[in-house]
Amino acid sequence: MSTNFLNPVNTQTWANGRHLVRCVKVIQETWDVRTFCFNADQPIMFFFKPGQFVTLELEIDGVPIMRSYTISSSPSVPYSFSLTIKRVPGGKVSNWLHDNLKEGDELAVHGPAGLFNAIDFSNEKVLYLSGGVGITPVMSMARWFFDTNGAVDMVFVHSARSPKDVIYHRELEHMASRISNFSLHIICEKHGLGEAWAGYRGYLNQKMLELIAPDFLEREIFCCGPTPYMQAVKRLLEANGFDMQRYHEESFGATPAEDRADAIEHAEQAADAPVLDVADLHQVEFTSTGKSIRVAPGETVHAAAAKLGLHIPKACGMGICGTCKVMKTAGEVSMEHNGGITDEDVAEGYILSCCSVPKGDVSIDY
Repeated sequence: MSTNFLNPVNTQTWANGRHLVRCVKVIQETWDVRTFCFNADQPIMFFFKPGQFVTLELEIDGVPIMRSYTISSSPSVPYSFSLTIKRVPGGKVSNWLHDNLKEGDELAVHGPAGLFNAIDFSNEKVLYLSGGVGITPVMSMARWFFDTNGAVDMVFVHSARSPKDVIYHRELEHMASRISNFSLHIICEKHGLGEAWAGYRGYLNQKMLELIAPDFLEREIFCCGPTPYMQAVKRLLEANGFDMQRYHEESFGATPAEDRADAIEHAEQAADAPVLDVADLHQVEFTSTGKSIRVAPGETVHAAAAKLGLHIPKACGMGICGTCKVMKTAGEVSMEHNGGITDEDVAEGYILSCCSVPKGDVSIDY
């Protein structure tokens, strides 16, 4: 009789890069928010740090578009991951996803990436502050500690426009009912006719925070929401002498309307540009395509590629998303990124083209 009862696990694990995934479920969270659930045709363990994000590679009206979204699920459920997306008025990508992405559809994602996460900034006492769809990264963190029975004292504060806008409302109440180390507080700006609401009303303020978390100065704080919300939170904390080294926020920032490379190509700007000595220029060679160009000091590898008509995918333009990762085969660059690349990738020779400036002549495998 065979004693080999268990088959060896041969499932692949996720690593930062490009992956094909399939939408397997769409959940209507609120009237304008949906959760899209994904897995891979060949099983993959989607391990990531709670709070990290992926970048979707899409084509809308024939135009390639990259857009980053936080993973709202927890790596404690590793064979799939979810993105919770709000329909934004006039939002090209969010509206397209709501109107077009359905069960069975396949798309490419890049990631996971991001410095805003519960693993790199661990603490026994945390305060989660979120507004609107900014709930997604902190929900991933809370789900992780809930599922893994983490010994973490969590205070979860979410601000929404009205009761019908509270994302994950039932699940949050379920979590609060099951464990004593999860304290839930929901603040609604207003409530409509026929909507019963006995919770906090208005906006998060000093008195409210002192009632909710009297010890907030002792906690690690994770904040995500609209920019005015995060600015208000920071002002409140700074006014109370909070150690801002323990404040973390998620903000992808705006993708620049134009690359510097595009701007340089405009004749009027080129005419006003200072004259550079040829010796000051650095050559950037793209070995796979056989193209090369000389660029001025301070110009990025991505800008050099754009001048040559080479399209290196990117989403954030700030070294956050990791989408523009390429292999550097020769030369040195100065790279100021924001967590979109791992130390292991850097050791292997990879760079993020959007935030890498050649120090001299360089060669890129692209």
